[in-house]
Amino acid sequence: MFSTKNLSPRQLAAFTAVLLAVPVSIGAYFLSGNWVGAISSLLIFFIISYVLILFTLEKFIYRKIKLIYKLIYQTKATKKEEVYFKYILPQKSIDEVREDVEKWGEKRNEEIEVLRKNEAYRKEFLQNLAHEFKTPIFSIQGYVDTLLNGAMEDENVQRKFLENTSRNVERLVNLMNDLDEISKLERGEQLLYKQNFVIQDLIREVFESLSLKMNEKKIKPFIKKGCESPVTVFADKEKINMVLINLIQNATKYGRENGSIMASVYKTDEQHVLIELSDDGIGIEEEHLSRIFERFYRTDAARSRDRGGTGLGLAICKHIIEAHGQNIHVRSTPDVGTTIGFTLEAKRE
Repeated sequence: MFSTKNLSPRQLAAFTAVLLAVPVSIGAYFLSGNWVGAISSLLIFFIISYVLILFTLEKFIYRKIKLIYKLIYQTKATKKEEVYFKYILPQKSIDEVREDVEKWGEKRNEEIEVLRKNEAYRKEFLQNLAHEFKTPIFSIQGYVDTLLNGAMEDENVQRKFLENTSRNVERLVNLMNDLDEISKLERGEQLLYKQNFVIQDLIREVFESLSLKMNEKKIKPFIKKGCESPVTVFADKEKINMVLINLIQNATKYGRENGSIMASVYKTDEQHVLIELSDDGIGIEEEHLSRIFERFYRTDAARSRDRGGTGLGLAICKHIIEAHGQNIHVRSTPDVGTTIGFTLEAKRE
């Protein structure tokens, strides 16, 4: 069935001119009885109607539409855009123009929503940052004031307060180092020095370096059966070492007594290797899973701070893996455990 919905201005002008010219020519034929005169009147009336209708459409309707397009793009039109507005835009139907405006509106709504979310994250980040700095600073201030107000006379108190002050200063230093690290990663200033290395060897090295902490909770680390065969990856070894340390420290912190930490390594295809670290600890509620890689995000703020850490470890892991052009993910069930996995590029010849 014929539809006028998708007609361009010229097609619409021609269609309307035909609707006007045909009755006029028929009327002229009945009045004069002359076919030549009727056809002549048809052509003349069609041409005049077409020109007038097209002029009206382009002058009063599409002129306004061009202004809308210029406002949408919010830039001074280049020569290329002027050609587009002058010659290509008038070929579009009203429905096509409406679709363009609707797409623009949807895009702007998406941008506004992203800005709102970013603003909410920014406010939350600043609030968390202030809290992370405030806690050790107030502790240091309290210990120093107490010492200055007479506690220095007692050597036992003096030593205890200085040790506590030192721990809080160390916490501040670690926080500043982690912030500096993540800022460099976000700005792309951290260069990657990629090389081939066996990922299982690096995992074993990290297990060994963190063995004292794991022994305190009697946690047993191991590589999953069937995943022991050496798999070579192409990555920045020092950065991946940092990722493994952060992930295994977290697994130790939130793992249960007499529990385990299992590392798995899989070749997913010829180009990628998947590394997963699983614990059988307290797990993470589903509502938190989408946000655990955010800076300072804690599933349980009070309990997490009691366990130490800067709250930036997982965010650093995410940035390092993404700097490699790879992905990191998490699966978790409360009271069952957590698995965090990431991909790396397979060995390069």
